[in-house]
Order: sequence, then C-alpha cells, then structure tokens
Amino acid sequence: MNYDFSEQVGHLLRKAYQRHMAIFQQNIGNSQLTAVQFITLCAVHNHGPSSLSELIKATAVDQATIRGIVERLQARNLISLAPAEHDKRKVIVSLTQDGEQLVRETQPHALQVSELTMANLNPAERVAMLYLLRKMVDDSSE
Repeated sequence: MNYDFSEQVGHLLRKAYQRHMAIFQQNIGNSQLTAVQFITLCAVHNHGPSSLSELIKATAVDQATIRGIVERLQARNLISLAPAEHDKRKVIVSLTQDGEQLVRETQPHALQVSELTMANLNPAERVAMLYLLRKMVDDSSE
C-alpha cells in the first residue's frame, strides 16, 4: 500500500484553509484584523452580548484562544467586557460602536473572500462543497 499524504483529506483541507487565509489577509481591508478576530466580532454582532462559553460554541475556537482574542479586541476598543447581571463571575462580551462599525465595513470584504476562495468552482460545485463541509463538521452527538 502506497500512502500519498498529498491526496489525504487532512492535507487537502489544510492547503485549502491556507489558501483561504491568504485570500482573507489580502482582501479583508483591515490588515490588523485576523480571521478569528473577525468571526468573534461577527458572533457578537449576530448573537448580541455573549459569554465566553457562548463565543466558544459559536466560533469553534478553544477557550485559551478566545480569551486572547477578546483581550486583543478589547485593547483595540472593538468590544467591551462586563460582568453578567446574575453571575458576576461570568464575563459578557459586547461590541462597542467601533466594533459595530468595523463589522459593517468588513462584511462585504468577507463575502468577497468567500467568493475568491471558491472562484475555481462552478455554482453546483460550490453548493456541493458547502454541503459536504457542513456534513463533515456535523457532530450529531452534540
């Protein structure tokens, strides 16, 4: 049996992800904003003020990483932190006005990033790709 790593799903997914990240950095319009920071801002924008555990679930980012992201976004005045009303130990993340404005300004660029990432695919292949990726990440045990 000949194992060709370059034809394995993990390798191909990693290469596709690396290509997507390069496209993101070239086209997002804000060189200081990383993809993970952007999805964190989008999660708060879409779901409203959120706890760290809610952000972890929404973004699929681990706890240590989300804490660092939150600290960096707070330092840039894009989010604010406050204790939860009913549990002062829980931190609630909210967008600031600057954060809201950045999300609104960046979303069109993010749509373009997705478009460029799938530029080599025809419309049917795009639908199939998204369907298959969702199916791969679906964990029915959750």
